Amino acid sequence: MNLLDTLSLSYRTIKSNKLRTGLTVAIIALGIAALIGIRTAIEAVTQKFTESFSAMGANGFSLRYRTAWRVNNDNGAKKEKKGQKKQKQSNQNKPITKLEAESFKNLYNFPAQVALGMYGGNGATAAYENKKTNPTIRVNGGDENYVDLNGYKIAAGRNLNDLDVSSGRNVVLIGKDVATTLFGENAERPVEKIIRIRNIPYRVIGVLEEKGSTLGFSWDNAVITSYNNVRRFFGNNPNASFSISIKVKDVSMLDIAIGEAEGVFRAVRKLNTTEDNNFLVDKSDSFVDMLLKQVGWITMAAIVIGFITLMGAAIGLMNIMLVAVTERTKEVGLIKAIGGKKVNVRQQFLYESIMISLLGAFFGIIFGVLIGNTVSILMKTGFVIPWLWVLLGVIICTIVGLLAGLYPAYKASKLNPIEALRYE
Repeated sequence: MNLLDTLSLSYRTIKSNKLRTGLTVAIIALGIAALIGIRTAIEAVTQKFTESFSAMGANGFSLRYRTAWRVNNDNGAKKEKKGQKKQKQSNQNKPITKLEAESFKNLYNFPAQVALGMYGGNGATAAYENKKTNPTIRVNGGDENYVDLNGYKIAAGRNLNDLDVSSGRNVVLIGKDVATTLFGENAERPVEKIIRIRNIPYRVIGVLEEKGSTLGFSWDNAVITSYNNVRRFFGNNPNASFSISIKVKDVSMLDIAIGEAEGVFRAVRKLNTTEDNNFLVDKSDSFVDMLLKQVGWITMAAIVIGFITLMGAAIGLMNIMLVAVTERTKEVGLIKAIGGKKVNVRQQFLYESIMISLLGAFFGIIFGVLIGNTVSILMKTGFVIPWLWVLLGVIICTIVGLLAGLYPAYKASKLNPIEALRYE
């Protein structure tokens, strides 16, 4: 018997036992579908995280207020006297003021874009005529560069300009969700209209393009005005702090830009050489990295689920192949009687086991990719196929089929042809 004859015989045997083969294939497919499906969904989530949180791209970073909980969780703090410790913490917990933010922007001469921002709070409402939004709108304050450095684009109207920022006048850019609620789908309609935010009249100068949402958090349910306006009407939080976003032209300049920014801002914050930074330097992708580390645990869970399922499938496949050896004892005896060798019998059962396992891999991969991409559809990302995990799934199923078929194949090859032919 040549290889082609052995494969053909294995295929015909599988085809003639549809129920038994189908059950085994279903078990294997379940394990692979769990592994591929969860991994596909994770890649879709990763895409969304990267698009949403890395708005400035790999060539951006920000200077932020070091909050108290970040300081108190630092490891390796030295023992200090109570008075010194309180003094240090008060220095560390100092918000970034308007004067400091504007001073940095004026002093930072590195070839980069700088945007100043200030959070105005959540839970605001916007109203136009008899229409009103839910009290869930976020108010953000910024300057002329804020929109660009935070990943927004303008669908209609114009951006904030220097006069808007310096005067703090009541002009606003509204997100897609706010515009749709108050004015419908026409992006041009809200421009130059007067809306009321927390009962304060604002002239709409622009509408932002849709940015989407992440894990239920909508980036479009927001309004952007100047930071001076936020300080005037929404700056009742004593711990309110400015954030400073910086974007360089080339990613190769990022480390130099960060070093220059730290030096300038330390001088602005009046820190001496012995004091630590009382602000944070965050790269634009740092939050993504943090979230993806958490998502990595889901991958581990998928691997464990897939491994347990495939172990069960391997045991089931081995039992089925052992039953097949018993059922086909006469067939094995006939093969040996007409000149078949032990290696031919072993190959037939091994190929049969591997084929069943690969069929499970085939259906598992298809179902896994389809299930995983339902997440892509919901999150509005591109169609995802995790090719590395698909290849890994095929390899795993081949190994499972090989291991599950080894003992039954060995047992079948050891049958005595005369006793096998007499078996009832």
